[in-house]
Parts: sequence; structure tokens; C-alpha cells
Amino acid sequence: MHHTSDVDHMSRRRRLLVLAICCMSLLIVSLDNTVLNVALPAMRREFDASVAGMQWTIDAYTVVIASLLILAGSTADRIGRRKVFAWGLVLFTAGSVLCSLAPGLEWLIAFRMLQAVGGAMLNPVAMSIITNTFTDPKERARAIGVWGAVVGISMAAGPLVGGLLVDSVGWRSIFWVNLPVGLLALVLTLRHVPESRSERPRRPDPVGQLLVMVLLGGMTYAIIEAPAEGWRSPPILGCALGAATALAGLLVYESRRADPLIDPRFFRSAPFSGATVIAVSTFASLSGFLFVTTLYLQEVRGLDALDAGLHMLPMAAFAFLCAPVSGRLVASHGPRPSLLISGVAMGASGLLFAAFSAETSTPLMFTGYVLFGIGFGLVNAPITNTAVSGMPRAQAGVAAAVASTSRQTGGALGVAVIGAVLAAGTAGGGDFATATRPAWWIITGCALLVLVVGAVTTGPWARATALHTARALEPSTGAPSAPPPPEHGTGHLRDGGLPPAPGPAPAG
Repeated sequence: MHHTSDVDHMSRRRRLLVLAICCMSLLIVSLDNTVLNVALPAMRREFDASVAGMQWTIDAYTVVIASLLILAGSTADRIGRRKVFAWGLVLFTAGSVLCSLAPGLEWLIAFRMLQAVGGAMLNPVAMSIITNTFTDPKERARAIGVWGAVVGISMAAGPLVGGLLVDSVGWRSIFWVNLPVGLLALVLTLRHVPESRSERPRRPDPVGQLLVMVLLGGMTYAIIEAPAEGWRSPPILGCALGAATALAGLLVYESRRADPLIDPRFFRSAPFSGATVIAVSTFASLSGFLFVTTLYLQEVRGLDALDAGLHMLPMAAFAFLCAPVSGRLVASHGPRPSLLISGVAMGASGLLFAAFSAETSTPLMFTGYVLFGIGFGLVNAPITNTAVSGMPRAQAGVAAAVASTSRQTGGALGVAVIGAVLAAGTAGGGDFATATRPAWWIITGCALLVLVVGAVTTGPWARATALHTARALEPSTGAPSAPPPPEHGTGHLRDGGLPPAPGPAPAG
């Protein structure tokens, strides 16, 4: 990896400052997602919006960010990480200001998409800046641990900060928070973050990029709008067909490119494929969980936004506490224990709501929230870890970016599917609690998928497929297959070549 002389001779104090700047960007992007959920009912009242309208305020952002993450990472490697990071801060902050001024729902959704373009330029690039700044493996492990903790803090603080702002100032204020933090991070970035590039950047892949956008956009539109339009209506069938065609096109086109956006051969590695499925399932259940819960607490129980945020605190607190535990567990025992416990905990939580109507009893409801928090807290570290484990040096960054994209895709799908189920259930005047029952079964199913896939893709057979894939991906120089370098791992390797977890990657 090419370091500017600047990076090589940075003082410890300046390295910590760079870490703080990167964490500020992560904080505003992660907070933005969790804060928004609490504000949904207030927005819904002001704009007189449908469930689909609420889904779009979340999914327009998530789909754009998922579509652009890999592009942003490879562009930063090519033209300079600091440059892309700074532009990301500008776009995200400007988008936030515009969101706070949105005169109607359509405008809000458009400005959320602008915000997402900036957001996509922040998280993967910040991770590259951190791995370039902290060259000592132990220091890097600690830095990535701090980065992971920030996700937990934003998850815990989001519902509370959102609730306080929505109740005291109004929902528009949730976007103002990003302005001072974004501007401060921008000034500090331009002054203190050294520029760095990759020695061997990947070539642009505009066709692959376009196909990814058609796939994610078409699929999300079809799911969200189907309850209102009808599954057999021409626009819905058209979008579904477009998404399926884009997927087929991606598989054919990317397998023939020398430098593909996503190399289809990655998926021959069972741990990598497993990490992708687990990331989609986990974040689908998380986003669905938050979507249903915030609407239930405010619209059915009649709580104000702050009370709803306080009710969700047990979930966030346990997610925050379990994340570092999971990192250590993965480092000492590999990803399997974390994944199995996570699948069981999230599954038990979903089951309490689906089969036992946990929302009708406060102690049961809080038990469900705590179990979900434990499960979600444990699952993040093994996702990042298994995605990059055994990948050759040159591919580890792309593998990590695919894991982040899977998280965002899962988030978009969760809101789309569970919102569609809710919309269909309440359309005929059905009550909210009954309408959420199928949604809770879907969340339980996603958790069971985490459990089963986690068990299947972490054994000796799975590790053998990862080694085989790494050899196939090696350039033809005959160089030996290497696990991720310090740039993407976090120091010494254990458990059959699995690097210790780089901590939870951003959820937004």
C-alpha cells in the first residue's frame, strides 16, 4: 500500500486526531439512521403520508448508499482518499440542511438521496484512512475497536436524541445536528488528514455500477409499491423484471471482466457467501424491527417520541455492550460462537412477538428488546471478519465493501418487505397489532437464517472453500495466497487464517 511520507511520520497525537475525524463522520451517518426512525410518526402526520411514504424516507437513502459504496471506495483508492472523504462531508451536510427545509415528502426523499451520495463516500473511505494511518497491528486493532464502539453509541443515542429533538423542537431539527459536526469534521479533514492513494487502483466499471443500481432500485420499488399498485400491475412487473435482468446481466458481465466491480468468484468461498447472507438477514431484521417498533410505540401505545426512544434503550444498550465482547470472542474462538448465539437470541426475540404477542405485556416486550439487542450486538464483528477471511491481499478491501453493501441492502429490504406486509395488513382497516404478526414471523425467519448459515459456513469444509477461492483469485504471478494484510485484518491470525474482527462496520 502506498503511504505518503506524511503518513509514515505522523505523530501519535495526529493519528488519534485522524481517528477522531473519521469517527465523527461515522457518528453523523449512523445517528442519521437511528434518529430518523423515531421521527417517522411526526413526519407522517405533517405530510399526511402513507406507510409507503415512510418506507421511502428510509429506503431512498439506503438503496443509494448500497449502490454507491463499492464505487466510492475504489474511486477514493484511485483519486485520493482525503479528497473523496471531504466531498462526502460536503454532500452529506448539504443534504442534511436541505432535508430540514423539505416542503413536502417528495422533496424530503430527494434530499435524502443526496445525503446518501455523501454518506457512501464517508464510511468505506474512513475505514481506508484509518487502516492507512495506523500501521502497527496492535494500534490498528484498538483504532478499529473505537470505530466499532461509535456504531454502538450512535445506536444507543439515536432514539434518545431523536426523541428529545422531535418532542422539543420538531422533526426537522434531527437534520440540524449534522451541520456543526459535518463542518467541524470538514475543516479538520482539510487541515490534518494526509492524502493517500492505492498503488494499484482498480479500473472503473460503469456498466457493473449501473446494473447494481437497477437491481437494488427495481427490487425495492417493486416491494414497497406492490401493496398499493397490486403485484400484477405493469409498473411492478416491469421493475421486478428489470431487477431480475440486471442480476443476470451482472453475473454474466462481471465474470468476463478483468477488473470487475464485484468478482462473482468471491461467492465460491462459503465464509464469504455466508457473511453476505448473514449481513442481509441481520440488517433486514434490524430495520424491520425498528420500523415496526417505533410505529407501534407511538401510534398504538400513544407514547411521545422521547418515551418511545427510552423504551428502545434496553435493546440499544445491550447491542452496544455485546459488540466488543463479540470482537474478543471472534479473535479467540473464530466467528462461529458469536453467530450461533446471535441467531438464537434474535430468533427468540422475534418469536416472543410473533407467537406470544410480547408487545401486549411490558415485561415480555422488554425481554424481546434485550434479546434482540444481544443478538444484534454479537453479529457485526463476525460478518466483517468472515467476509475478508482468507481473501488475497488485493481483494480484502473489495470484500469488506461487499459486506457493507450487503448490510445496506438488507436494511433496504427489511423496511421494504416489512412495511409492505404492514401496509397490506392495515389496508382493509385491520388493527396494527394483528397486521404486525406476519412481520414478526419474517423477523424470526431472518434470525433462523443467521443461525443455520452461521453453523454451515464456519466449519472446516467452509475454511477449505475459502482457501481454494483465495488461490483462484491470486494474480498469475504465482505468489502464495495471503490472508488480509494488516490493512484490513487487525494483527496476528488465528483460527485457520481468520483475522480478528475489525469491529462492527457502519450500519448506515
